[in-house]
Amino acid sequence: MITATNITKSYGNLKVLKNINLEVSKEEIVCLVGASGAGKSTLLHILGALDKPDTGKVIINGNDIFSMSDKHLSLFRNKQIGFVFQFHHLLPEFTALENICLPALIGGMNKKQAEQKAYQILEIFNLGSRAEHKPSELSGGEQQRIAIARALINQPAVVFADEPSGNLDSVNACELHRLFVQLRDTLHQTFVIVTHNDSLVSMADRVLQIKDGIII
Repeated sequence: MITATNITKSYGNLKVLKNINLEVSKEEIVCLVGASGAGKSTLLHILGALDKPDTGKVIINGNDIFSMSDKHLSLFRNKQIGFVFQFHHLLPEFTALENICLPALIGGMNKKQAEQKAYQILEIFNLGSRAEHKPSELSGGEQQRIAIARALINQPAVVFADEPSGNLDSVNACELHRLFVQLRDTLHQTFVIVTHNDSLVSMADRVLQIKDGIII
């Protein structure tokens, strides 16, 4: 479902990625691991079209993403790609429901349909009772689950996550990791996750270790 070929990326004289090649299948949980500075997050951002490689190609569901115009790529990213980061980046003035609905509304879905889909995801996450709460009224684990719900609202082909449990205690981290597995099994969701967490690594379908800009 995802194919990356000969991906390179440099910042000045620093070569961060060196001819990376990888494939990810539908309904896989793939973890990217390695020391800080190895190039994991840079690779994730390129796969998710948040950054462009110096050379190479990324194909997602048959689409060569870097051959698209900026406008087409923005639309593709909104519809086909979900993102989860270490910090939830929820908008503090909006409720949990409103935060989840945002990508759907940006993508042109009407408000009623977006809210309906958001409520369905909240029920899967056992957070239906928290729909009208603002981020400040939610626990850290709840905030991160709302961020994942937001990433799922447009039913993306893949969710890219960068240290999603890095800001959580061990109990909430384990709960979040089990949620990824549940979403793979029930919603047939694909995940590519950068992590240092051994618990999450142990649950992954595949682990790719990056060292000095190459997959070893």
